[in-house]
Order: sequence, then C-alpha cells, then structure tokens
Amino acid sequence: MDLSLAIAPEVQEALDTGRPVVALESTVISHGLPYPHNLELARAMEQDVRDGGAVPATVGIVAGVPTVGMDAAAIERFARTDPLHRPSKVSRRDLGYVIAAGGDGATTVAATMALAHLAGVQVFATGGIGGVHRGARENWDVSADLTELARTPVLVVCAGAKAILDLPATLEYLETSGVPVLGWRTNEFPAFYSASSGLPVAPAPDAAFVARAWRAHRALGGAGMLLTVPPPAEHALDRAMTEAAIECALRRAQDEGIHGPAVTPFLLAALARETGGESVRANIALLRQNARVAAQVAAAIANLL
Repeated sequence: MDLSLAIAPEVQEALDTGRPVVALESTVISHGLPYPHNLELARAMEQDVRDGGAVPATVGIVAGVPTVGMDAAAIERFARTDPLHRPSKVSRRDLGYVIAAGGDGATTVAATMALAHLAGVQVFATGGIGGVHRGARENWDVSADLTELARTPVLVVCAGAKAILDLPATLEYLETSGVPVLGWRTNEFPAFYSASSGLPVAPAPDAAFVARAWRAHRALGGAGMLLTVPPPAEHALDRAMTEAAIECALRRAQDEGIHGPAVTPFLLAALARETGGESVRANIALLRQNARVAAQVAAAIANLL
C-alpha cells in the first residue's frame, strides 16, 4: 500500500518553490524537558528557523499519520502528555508499527531523517546524534542514527554525538560508513556540552561552503552528512567536569542494572543532577543555535539550485 505522508501546506509550498526548509525532531518535545518548558523550546526552535529565513517542519507521527510539519495543536499535545502517557519514542525500526497502530510517535534522529527525506527536506537540526555506546564491544549498543546517516541523504546539523557515548568509536563508525563530518568554524569535533573533544574534523567556514560540500557529496552518490556545531561559549561546560559527571552516572547505571534503551535517558537525567542543571541549560542553548545554523545552511543550499 502507499504510505500516507502528511506534509504541512506551508512546508509543501516551500518545497515546491525551492524555498529552504529545516526539519526538527519531536522526541525533544515529548521526551526532553517537562511541560511547559518543552513547548516553549519547540516554539522557540521553530521561530529560530523562521528568523533564519527558512520554514520549520517539526516531524512526528500524529494519530498514525507520519507528519512533516506538525501543527500547533499536535505539538502542544505532544508536550502536555505525562510520562506514563507520552507518545512512543520512534526510531527507524518502529515507524511501521506505530503507523499501523494509529498512535502518536515522537521521532528520533533516525526516524526524523527517514520521514524528512520522504518529504524532500534536505536539512535537519537536532541536539546530538546517537552513536556507539561506551562498552559497545561487549553489548553491541550502537544507535540506529549512524546507519541512517549512512543510507539516507539528509544533512544533519548537531552538536556532535551525545557526550555519554564513545566519541572516538562513533567517529570511526561514521568514517567507515562514508559519512562526512564537518565542523562549523572549527576543526575539532564538539563533545555536545563541551566545545572540545580532542578529535579532529574537517572545518567549514560558512554556510555557502557547507552547501557546496553537500552538493558535491550528493553528486558522488553519498547519503547523509553531519555538520557539527560547538555549543554557545557562554553555556558550554568544562570537558573534564562533564566527563567526571558522566563516569559517575555510568557507575550508577551499572549498579542499578539499567540497560538497553533505558540507558540514555537515565544517563542524561543523572548528568543533569550531577551538574546542577547546567547540562539542561547547555542542551537548550545548543538546540536553538543548531536551528539557527541549519536555517543558514538550508538557505545556502536553496541558493545553489
């Protein structure tokens, strides 16, 4: 059967006329901050995209319908749900099931990329991608975000991979998969909350350069691309302090028997406690910054057409 994909009229008009569009994920809304802060962030990110001259397209599954450009009512419903009745967290593998079940689904990086590409949206702004987990040599815990980047042609603007992950292994996986990783005005891979990781990336001086690199990558048959943006300096956390907090959180997860999909939310919540909420403030700041950079990149890509 044909998949019924709902594309907001404003988004469809922009795509039809060659105007820039930026996809945004919905997991940030339903599984990120508590209400009303999550709703405020969702609205702010959409406005950041508009201020940058692009059209925002928040992606999710709304009552079983994959949607690119959720309306205000749907975004508010996703934001207002309590932890016991929130939309399902949907990665690539879960899309068909949640659509068939007719439920609400908050899309992760992988699922957002998949639906954005189906709609024809080339640029997607998020916080941090998933990657290779620490200890993956024993448990094979590798995010579907990496395989999605290897096969789906969407340019993802992010602050690198989540700091709780094995960053060197994540970069190695991306290199093996042929996924270019660029640094926004930096030659160092951001460590999500921190600007520095000690890991090199190819620097990109401006949006026009990123657009040209994207066009060449696609012309050569490449799929996804990663543009990593250091967090705003005024909100960035000290790398050594963050790493100590992560190690403490990892020990707690092991002691409490936390594993599988529950690990990431547990670690992020523990990290927020360990940093006195500073990690949450940094997360909000980098999400909004990434939306602004993505709008610039999407506009530069549109100017090449």
